[in-house]
Amino acid sequence: MKLRKHRLDELYEMSSGISSKPEQAGHGAPFCSFTTVFNDYFLPTELPDRMDTSPKEQETYSLKRGDILLTRTSETLDELGMSCVADKDYPNATYSGFLKRLRPTQNDVSYHRYMAFYLRSPVFRKTMNNNAVMTLRCSLNEQIFSYLNVLLPDFDQQVKIGDLLFRIHAKIDLNRRLNAELEAMAKLLYDYWFVQFDFPISAAQAAAMGRPDLEGKPYRASGGKMVYNTELKREIPEGWEVGTLESLGTIVGGTTPDTKKPEYFSSEAIPWNTPKDLSNNVGNRFIARGEIDVTEAGAKAASLKELPEGTVLMSSRAPIGYLAVARNPVTTNQGFKSFIPNRGFCSEFVYFTLRHYMKAIEQNASGSTFKEVSASTLKMIRVHLPPVAVVEAFSGFSSPLASQQSTLEQQNEELTQLRDWLLPMLMNGQVTVGEPAATQEV
Repeated sequence: MKLRKHRLDELYEMSSGISSKPEQAGHGAPFCSFTTVFNDYFLPTELPDRMDTSPKEQETYSLKRGDILLTRTSETLDELGMSCVADKDYPNATYSGFLKRLRPTQNDVSYHRYMAFYLRSPVFRKTMNNNAVMTLRCSLNEQIFSYLNVLLPDFDQQVKIGDLLFRIHAKIDLNRRLNAELEAMAKLLYDYWFVQFDFPISAAQAAAMGRPDLEGKPYRASGGKMVYNTELKREIPEGWEVGTLESLGTIVGGTTPDTKKPEYFSSEAIPWNTPKDLSNNVGNRFIARGEIDVTEAGAKAASLKELPEGTVLMSSRAPIGYLAVARNPVTTNQGFKSFIPNRGFCSEFVYFTLRHYMKAIEQNASGSTFKEVSASTLKMIRVHLPPVAVVEAFSGFSSPLASQQSTLEQQNEELTQLRDWLLPMLMNGQVTVGEPAATQEV
Protein backbone atom coordinates (compact mmCIF):
# COMPACT_ATOMS: atom_id res chain seq x y z
CA MET A 1 0.00 0.00 0.00
CA LYS A 2 1.47 3.32 -1.10
CA LEU A 3 1.47 6.20 1.38
CA ARG A 4 1.60 9.83 0.33
CA LYS A 5 2.81 12.71 2.46
CA HIS A 6 0.43 15.67 2.89
CA ARG A 7 0.77 18.88 4.81
CA LEU A 8 -2.03 19.06 7.32
CA ASP A 9 -2.66 22.76 6.59
CA GLU A 10 -3.29 21.90 2.93
CA LEU A 11 -6.06 19.50 3.93
CA TYR A 12 -7.68 21.47 6.75
CA GLU A 13 -8.42 25.00 7.82
CA MET A 14 -7.62 25.69 11.49
CA SER A 15 -9.91 27.86 13.64
CA SER A 16 -9.87 28.81 17.32
CA GLY A 17 -12.79 28.15 19.67
CA ILE A 18 -15.15 30.51 21.43
CA SER A 19 -14.04 32.79 24.26
CA SER A 20 -16.91 32.43 26.72
CA LYS A 21 -17.76 33.95 30.09
CA PRO A 22 -18.57 31.91 33.22
CA GLU A 23 -22.18 33.13 33.27
CA GLN A 24 -22.73 31.59 29.81
CA ALA A 25 -21.88 28.07 30.97
CA GLY A 26 -24.33 25.36 32.03
CA HIS A 27 -27.32 26.36 29.90
CA GLY A 28 -28.22 27.11 26.33
CA ALA A 29 -27.01 25.30 23.19
CA PRO A 30 -24.76 22.21 22.96
CA PHE A 31 -21.09 22.85 23.72
CA CYS A 32 -17.91 20.83 23.16
CA SER A 33 -15.42 21.06 26.03
CA PHE A 34 -11.73 20.20 26.37
CA THR A 35 -12.64 17.14 28.46
CA THR A 36 -15.02 15.76 25.83
CA VAL A 37 -12.32 15.99 23.15
CA PHE A 38 -9.56 14.61 25.35
CA ASN A 39 -11.48 11.50 26.38
CA ASP A 40 -12.47 9.86 23.09
CA TYR A 41 -11.81 9.32 19.39
CA PHE A 42 -15.27 10.60 18.36
CA LEU A 43 -17.63 13.21 19.75
CA PRO A 44 -20.56 11.61 21.61
CA THR A 45 -23.96 11.52 19.94
CA GLU A 46 -25.16 14.17 22.40
CA LEU A 47 -22.67 16.72 23.74
CA PRO A 48 -22.83 16.68 27.56
CA ASP A 49 -22.15 20.40 28.10
CA ARG A 50 -24.13 23.59 27.40
CA MET A 51 -23.21 27.19 26.59
CA ASP A 52 -25.46 30.22 26.10
CA THR A 53 -24.40 31.35 22.61
CA SER A 54 -25.83 33.60 19.91
CA PRO A 55 -26.79 32.48 16.38
CA LYS A 56 -23.73 34.34 15.05
CA GLU A 57 -21.43 32.47 17.45
CA GLN A 58 -23.07 29.17 16.51
CA GLU A 59 -22.34 29.90 12.86
CA THR A 60 -18.71 30.96 13.48
CA TYR A 61 -17.85 28.12 15.89
CA SER A 62 -20.00 25.42 14.29
CA LEU A 63 -19.36 21.67 14.39
CA LYS A 64 -19.96 19.61 11.26
CA ARG A 65 -19.37 16.04 10.15
CA GLY A 66 -15.69 15.60 9.33
CA ASP A 67 -14.45 18.34 11.68
CA ILE A 68 -11.44 17.45 13.82
CA LEU A 69 -11.00 19.06 17.22
CA LEU A 70 -7.57 19.26 18.87
CA THR A 71 -6.68 20.23 22.43
CA ARG A 72 -4.89 23.58 22.06
CA THR A 73 -3.10 24.03 25.37
CA SER A 74 -2.01 21.87 28.29
CA GLU A 75 0.50 21.61 31.10
CA THR A 76 2.03 18.48 29.58
CA LEU A 77 2.95 17.37 26.06
CA ASP A 78 0.93 14.17 26.43
CA GLU A 79 -2.31 16.16 26.62
CA LEU A 80 -1.56 18.52 23.73
CA GLY A 81 -3.08 17.98 20.30
CA MET A 82 -5.34 15.14 21.41
CA SER A 83 -7.94 14.71 18.68
CA CYS A 84 -11.65 14.00 18.53
CA VAL A 85 -13.69 13.76 15.32
CA ALA A 86 -17.28 14.73 14.57
CA ASP A 87 -19.02 11.83 12.82
CA LYS A 88 -22.18 13.91 12.28
CA ASP A 89 -23.39 17.53 12.23
CA TYR A 90 -24.12 19.19 15.60
CA PRO A 91 -26.75 21.90 15.01
CA ASN A 92 -26.29 25.07 17.11
CA ALA A 93 -23.21 23.65 18.84
CA THR A 94 -19.99 25.57 19.58
CA TYR A 95 -16.61 24.53 20.94
CA SER A 96 -14.21 25.70 23.65
CA GLY A 97 -11.45 28.25 23.24
CA PHE A 98 -9.09 25.61 24.64
CA LEU A 99 -9.58 23.70 21.38
CA LYS A 100 -8.64 24.12 17.72
CA ARG A 101 -11.00 23.05 14.94
CA LEU A 102 -9.69 21.53 11.73
CA ARG A 103 -12.30 21.77 8.97
CA PRO A 104 -11.59 19.77 5.77
CA THR A 105 -10.92 21.81 2.65
CA GLN A 106 -11.31 18.71 0.44
CA ASN A 107 -13.49 15.59 0.39
CA ASP A 108 -11.38 13.02 -1.44
CA VAL A 109 -7.95 13.05 0.23
CA SER A 110 -8.61 12.43 3.95
CA TYR A 111 -11.44 10.39 5.46
CA HIS A 112 -12.57 11.57 8.88
CA ARG A 113 -12.98 8.12 10.45
CA TYR A 114 -9.50 7.13 9.34
CA MET A 115 -8.10 10.41 10.64
CA ALA A 116 -9.71 9.79 14.05
CA PHE A 117 -7.45 6.80 14.57
CA TYR A 118 -4.42 8.12 12.69
CA LEU A 119 -4.22 11.30 14.78
CA ARG A 120 -4.22 9.28 18.02
CA SER A 121 -1.67 6.76 16.75
CA PRO A 122 1.86 6.70 18.23
CA VAL A 123 3.24 7.87 14.87
CA PHE A 124 1.32 11.13 14.82
CA ARG A 125 1.53 11.66 18.59
CA LYS A 126 5.34 11.59 18.27
CA THR A 127 5.18 14.16 15.47
CA MET A 128 2.95 16.38 17.59
CA ASN A 129 5.22 16.22 20.63
CA ASN A 130 8.31 16.97 18.56
CA ASN A 131 6.74 20.17 17.20
CA ALA A 132 4.99 21.47 20.31
CA VAL A 133 6.00 24.73 21.96
CA MET A 134 6.70 24.44 25.69
CA THR A 135 7.05 27.50 27.91
CA LEU A 136 4.95 27.55 31.07
CA ARG A 137 2.35 25.51 29.18
CA CYS A 138 2.35 23.50 25.97
CA SER A 139 0.60 25.27 23.12
CA LEU A 140 -0.64 24.41 19.64
CA ASN A 141 -0.76 27.28 17.14
CA GLU A 142 -1.04 27.90 13.39
CA GLN A 143 2.74 27.91 12.99
CA ILE A 144 3.06 24.42 14.44
CA PHE A 145 0.08 23.37 12.33
CA SER A 146 2.00 24.33 9.18
CA TYR A 147 4.87 22.01 10.15
CA LEU A 148 2.72 18.90 10.60
CA ASN A 149 2.66 16.27 7.88
CA VAL A 150 0.51 13.16 7.60
CA LEU A 151 1.14 9.96 5.63
CA LEU A 152 -2.09 8.77 4.05
CA PRO A 153 -3.03 5.85 1.78
CA ASP A 154 -5.47 6.27 -1.09
CA PHE A 155 -8.86 7.59 -0.06
CA ASP A 156 -10.63 4.28 -0.80
CA GLN A 157 -8.22 2.45 1.49
CA GLN A 158 -8.80 5.04 4.21
CA VAL A 159 -12.53 4.40 3.99
CA LYS A 160 -12.09 0.64 4.37
CA ILE A 161 -9.65 0.98 7.26
CA GLY A 162 -11.56 3.79 8.97
CA ASP A 163 -14.90 2.00 8.78
CA LEU A 164 -13.41 -1.26 10.11
CA LEU A 165 -11.79 0.48 13.09
CA PHE A 166 -14.97 2.51 13.63
CA ARG A 167 -17.04 -0.69 13.92
CA ILE A 168 -14.65 -1.96 16.62
CA HIS A 169 -14.82 1.42 18.35
CA ALA A 170 -18.63 1.43 18.15
CA LYS A 171 -18.78 -1.98 19.85
CA ILE A 172 -16.46 -0.73 22.61
CA ASP A 173 -18.67 2.33 23.06
CA LEU A 174 -21.84 0.21 23.17
CA ASN A 175 -20.31 -2.00 25.85
CA ARG A 176 -19.37 1.09 27.88
CA ARG A 177 -22.92 2.40 27.72
CA LEU A 178 -24.34 -0.98 28.70
CA ASN A 179 -21.90 -1.11 31.60
CA ALA A 180 -22.92 2.36 32.75
CA GLU A 181 -26.56 1.24 32.76
CA LEU A 182 -25.72 -1.90 34.75
CA GLU A 183 -23.76 0.20 37.24
CA ALA A 184 -26.67 2.62 37.59
CA MET A 185 -29.10 -0.26 38.14
CA ALA A 186 -26.93 -1.76 40.88
CA LYS A 187 -26.45 1.60 42.59
CA LEU A 188 -30.19 2.30 42.45
CA LEU A 189 -30.85 -1.07 44.09
CA TYR A 190 -28.25 -0.35 46.80
CA ASP A 191 -29.70 3.10 47.51
CA TYR A 192 -33.23 1.73 47.62
CA TRP A 193 -32.31 -1.01 50.09
CA PHE A 194 -29.58 0.54 52.24
CA VAL A 195 -30.12 4.30 52.04
CA GLN A 196 -33.91 4.56 51.84
CA PHE A 197 -34.26 1.27 53.80
CA ASP A 198 -36.89 -0.12 51.45
CA PHE A 199 -35.41 -3.61 51.20
CA PRO A 200 -37.99 -6.42 50.77
CA ILE A 201 -39.67 -7.53 54.00
CA SER A 202 -38.82 -11.16 54.77
CA ALA A 203 -41.39 -13.78 55.71
CA ALA A 204 -40.10 -13.77 59.31
CA GLN A 205 -40.36 -9.96 59.53
CA ALA A 206 -43.85 -9.98 58.03
CA ALA A 207 -44.95 -12.61 60.57
CA ALA A 208 -43.40 -10.60 63.44
CA MET A 209 -45.33 -7.56 62.23
CA GLY A 210 -48.52 -9.61 62.20
CA ARG A 211 -48.89 -8.93 58.49
CA PRO A 212 -47.94 -11.99 56.40
CA ASP A 213 -49.26 -10.13 53.36
CA LEU A 214 -46.34 -7.65 53.62
CA GLU A 215 -43.75 -10.25 52.63
CA GLY A 216 -41.67 -8.85 49.76
CA LYS A 217 -43.01 -5.30 50.25
CA PRO A 218 -40.60 -2.35 50.82
CA TYR A 219 -39.70 -2.20 54.52
CA ARG A 220 -39.86 1.49 55.42
CA ALA A 221 -42.64 2.41 52.99
CA SER A 222 -44.74 -0.41 54.43
CA GLY A 223 -44.39 0.76 58.02
CA GLY A 224 -41.35 -1.25 59.08
CA LYS A 225 -40.15 -0.13 62.52
CA MET A 226 -37.33 2.42 62.53
CA VAL A 227 -35.16 3.10 65.60
CA TYR A 228 -33.17 6.29 66.27
CA ASN A 229 -29.45 5.59 66.67
CA THR A 230 -27.48 8.09 68.75
CA GLU A 231 -24.11 7.17 67.19
CA LEU A 232 -25.30 7.76 63.63
CA LYS A 233 -27.77 10.47 64.67
CA ARG A 234 -30.43 9.01 62.42
CA GLU A 235 -33.07 6.32 62.26
CA ILE A 236 -32.17 2.83 61.04
CA PRO A 237 -34.33 -0.30 60.74
CA GLU A 238 -34.96 -2.26 63.92
CA GLY A 239 -32.43 -5.06 64.32
CA TRP A 240 -29.69 -3.36 62.29
CA GLU A 241 -26.34 -2.77 63.97
CA VAL A 242 -23.74 -0.01 63.94
CA GLY A 243 -20.07 -0.61 63.17
CA THR A 244 -17.20 1.04 61.33
CA LEU A 245 -15.85 0.66 57.82
CA GLU A 246 -13.50 -1.94 59.28
CA SER A 247 -16.59 -4.08 59.90
CA LEU A 248 -16.90 -4.52 56.12
CA GLY A 249 -13.58 -6.30 55.69
CA THR A 250 -9.90 -6.58 56.49
CA ILE A 251 -8.15 -3.33 55.53
CA VAL A 252 -4.83 -3.90 53.79
CA GLY A 253 -2.22 -1.41 52.55
CA GLY A 254 0.49 -1.95 49.95
CA THR A 255 4.11 -1.15 49.21
CA THR A 256 6.47 -0.41 46.32
CA PRO A 257 9.57 -2.52 45.57
CA ASP A 258 12.85 -0.64 45.15
CA THR A 259 12.43 1.14 41.80
CA LYS A 260 16.22 1.22 41.33
CA LYS A 261 16.18 -2.55 40.87
CA PRO A 262 14.69 -3.39 37.44
CA GLU A 263 14.67 -7.08 38.32
CA TYR A 264 11.79 -6.34 40.68
CA PHE A 265 9.47 -5.33 37.82
CA SER A 266 8.13 -7.08 34.74
CA SER A 267 5.48 -6.82 32.04
CA GLU A 268 4.05 -10.26 32.84
CA ALA A 269 4.36 -11.31 36.47
CA ILE A 270 2.37 -10.57 39.64
CA PRO A 271 -0.34 -7.91 39.02
CA TRP A 272 0.49 -4.66 40.86
CA ASN A 273 -1.68 -1.55 40.93
CA THR A 274 -1.10 2.13 41.63
CA PRO A 275 -3.69 4.92 42.03
CA LYS A 276 -2.82 5.98 38.47
CA ASP A 277 -3.99 2.59 37.24
CA LEU A 278 -7.34 3.16 38.91
CA SER A 279 -7.61 6.65 37.43
CA ASN A 280 -7.02 5.11 33.99
CA ASN A 281 -9.71 2.55 34.81
CA VAL A 282 -12.49 5.10 35.46
CA GLY A 283 -15.75 3.85 33.95
CA ASN A 284 -14.95 0.23 34.83
CA ARG A 285 -15.68 -1.53 38.08
CA PHE A 286 -13.13 -4.33 37.77
CA ILE A 287 -9.37 -4.34 37.34
CA ALA A 288 -7.02 -7.22 36.63
CA ARG A 289 -3.61 -5.52 36.61
CA GLY A 290 -1.85 -2.19 36.26
CA GLU A 291 0.63 -0.88 33.71
CA ILE A 292 3.49 -2.86 35.24
CA ASP A 293 3.77 -6.07 37.25
CA VAL A 294 6.17 -7.03 40.01
CA THR A 295 8.32 -10.13 40.04
CA GLU A 296 8.29 -12.69 42.84
CA ALA A 297 11.61 -11.27 44.02
CA GLY A 298 10.14 -7.75 44.08
CA ALA A 299 7.03 -8.88 45.93
CA LYS A 300 9.13 -10.71 48.50
CA ALA A 301 11.54 -7.82 49.00
CA ALA A 302 8.67 -5.35 49.52
CA SER A 303 6.64 -7.79 51.66
CA LEU A 304 3.69 -7.36 49.30
CA LYS A 305 0.50 -9.10 50.36
CA GLU A 306 -1.50 -10.74 47.60
CA LEU A 307 -5.13 -9.65 47.71
CA PRO A 308 -7.70 -12.26 46.63
CA GLU A 309 -10.20 -11.93 43.81
CA GLY A 310 -13.15 -9.78 44.93
CA THR A 311 -11.04 -7.43 47.06
CA VAL A 312 -12.29 -3.85 46.81
CA LEU A 313 -9.33 -1.57 46.05
CA MET A 314 -9.57 2.03 47.26
CA SER A 315 -6.95 4.67 46.50
CA SER A 316 -6.15 6.42 49.77
CA ARG A 317 -3.97 9.23 48.42
CA ALA A 318 -3.01 11.02 45.22
CA PRO A 319 -5.99 11.05 44.82
CA ILE A 320 -8.43 9.64 47.37
CA GLY A 321 -11.49 7.66 46.41
CA TYR A 322 -10.89 5.69 43.22
CA LEU A 323 -12.51 2.27 43.57
CA ALA A 324 -12.18 -1.01 41.72
CA VAL A 325 -12.85 -4.68 42.39
CA ALA A 326 -9.99 -7.13 41.81
CA ARG A 327 -10.91 -9.54 39.01
CA ASN A 328 -8.05 -11.83 40.09
CA PRO A 329 -5.40 -11.89 42.83
CA VAL A 330 -3.48 -8.58 42.82
CA THR A 331 -1.07 -6.47 44.86
CA THR A 332 -0.94 -2.68 45.29
CA ASN A 333 1.45 0.09 46.20
CA GLN A 334 1.20 2.19 49.37
CA GLY A 335 -1.45 4.47 47.87
CA PHE A 336 -4.23 2.04 48.76
CA LYS A 337 -6.41 0.90 51.60
CA SER A 338 -8.05 -2.21 50.21
CA PHE A 339 -10.94 -4.17 51.72
CA ILE A 340 -10.99 -7.96 51.71
CA PRO A 341 -14.73 -8.49 52.40
CA ASN A 342 -15.60 -10.14 55.69
CA ARG A 343 -17.87 -13.17 55.79
CA GLY A 344 -21.43 -12.05 55.14
CA PHE A 345 -20.47 -8.99 53.07
CA CYS A 346 -20.19 -9.47 49.31
CA SER A 347 -17.89 -7.37 47.13
CA GLU A 348 -20.86 -5.50 45.63
CA PHE A 349 -22.08 -4.39 49.07
CA VAL A 350 -18.60 -3.28 50.19
CA TYR A 351 -18.02 -1.44 46.90
CA PHE A 352 -21.26 0.58 47.06
CA THR A 353 -20.95 1.21 50.80
CA LEU A 354 -17.53 2.77 50.26
CA ARG A 355 -18.99 4.87 47.43
CA HIS A 356 -21.81 5.98 49.72
CA TYR A 357 -19.44 7.00 52.52
CA MET A 358 -16.75 8.50 50.27
CA LYS A 359 -17.56 12.07 51.27
CA ALA A 360 -17.02 11.20 54.94
CA ILE A 361 -13.81 9.36 54.04
CA GLU A 362 -12.44 12.38 52.17
CA GLN A 363 -13.45 14.77 54.95
CA ASN A 364 -11.43 12.75 57.44
CA ALA A 365 -8.27 12.69 55.32
CA SER A 366 -5.21 14.47 56.69
CA GLY A 367 -1.75 15.52 55.58
CA SER A 368 0.27 18.65 54.81
CA THR A 369 1.85 17.82 51.44
CA PHE A 370 -1.14 15.83 50.19
CA LYS A 371 -4.26 14.41 51.79
CA GLU A 372 -4.21 10.76 52.80
CA VAL A 373 -6.61 8.39 54.50
CA SER A 374 -5.11 6.05 57.07
CA ALA A 375 -6.42 2.67 58.19
CA SER A 376 -7.00 4.10 61.67
CA THR A 377 -9.23 6.80 60.19
CA LEU A 378 -11.32 4.24 58.31
CA LYS A 379 -11.74 2.30 61.54
CA MET A 380 -13.43 5.34 63.14
CA ILE A 381 -16.04 6.09 60.45
CA ARG A 382 -19.37 4.77 61.71
CA VAL A 383 -21.74 2.94 59.37
CA HIS A 384 -25.02 1.06 59.69
CA LEU A 385 -24.79 -2.69 59.14
CA PRO A 386 -27.75 -4.70 57.83
CA PRO A 387 -28.37 -8.32 58.81
CA VAL A 388 -26.46 -10.90 56.78
CA ALA A 389 -29.71 -12.21 55.27
CA VAL A 390 -30.46 -8.80 53.72
CA VAL A 391 -26.94 -8.52 52.26
CA GLU A 392 -27.22 -12.05 50.85
CA ALA A 393 -30.53 -11.15 49.21
CA PHE A 394 -28.90 -8.02 47.75
CA SER A 395 -26.04 -10.14 46.42
CA GLY A 396 -28.57 -12.39 44.68
CA PHE A 397 -29.71 -9.40 42.61
CA SER A 398 -26.43 -7.48 42.25
CA SER A 399 -23.97 -10.31 41.55
CA PRO A 400 -25.46 -11.20 38.12
CA LEU A 401 -25.25 -7.51 37.16
CA ALA A 402 -21.61 -7.42 38.28
CA SER A 403 -20.88 -10.59 36.32
CA GLN A 404 -22.29 -8.98 33.16
CA GLN A 405 -20.18 -5.87 33.79
CA SER A 406 -17.04 -7.95 34.18
CA THR A 407 -17.74 -9.78 30.91
CA LEU A 408 -18.32 -6.55 29.01
CA GLU A 409 -15.20 -4.97 30.45
CA GLN A 410 -13.11 -7.98 29.41
CA GLN A 411 -14.61 -7.79 25.91
CA ASN A 412 -13.57 -4.15 25.71
CA GLU A 413 -10.04 -4.97 26.83
CA GLU A 414 -9.77 -7.57 24.07
CA LEU A 415 -11.32 -5.26 21.45
CA THR A 416 -8.99 -2.42 22.45
CA GLN A 417 -5.98 -4.71 22.15
CA LEU A 418 -7.23 -5.84 18.72
CA ARG A 419 -7.74 -2.25 17.56
CA ASP A 420 -4.31 -1.15 18.80
CA TRP A 421 -2.69 -4.19 17.17
CA LEU A 422 -4.45 -3.62 13.85
CA LEU A 423 -3.91 0.13 13.72
CA PRO A 424 -0.19 0.31 12.76
CA MET A 425 -0.39 -2.78 10.55
CA LEU A 426 -3.31 -1.36 8.57
CA MET A 427 -1.65 2.03 8.27
CA ASN A 428 1.63 0.72 6.89
CA GLY A 429 0.02 -1.88 4.62
CA GLN A 430 1.10 -5.03 6.48
CA VAL A 431 -2.57 -5.92 6.75
CA THR A 432 -5.23 -4.93 4.23
CA VAL A 433 -9.00 -4.80 4.41
CA GLY A 434 -10.61 -6.99 1.78
CA GLU A 435 -13.98 -6.65 0.12
CA PRO A 436 -16.99 -8.05 2.02
CA ALA A 437 -17.76 -11.63 1.09
CA ALA A 438 -20.61 -11.95 -1.41
CA THR A 439 -23.85 -13.32 -0.01
CA GLN A 440 -25.00 -16.47 -1.81
CA GLU A 441 -28.61 -16.66 -2.85
CA VAL A 442 -30.54 -19.56 -1.42
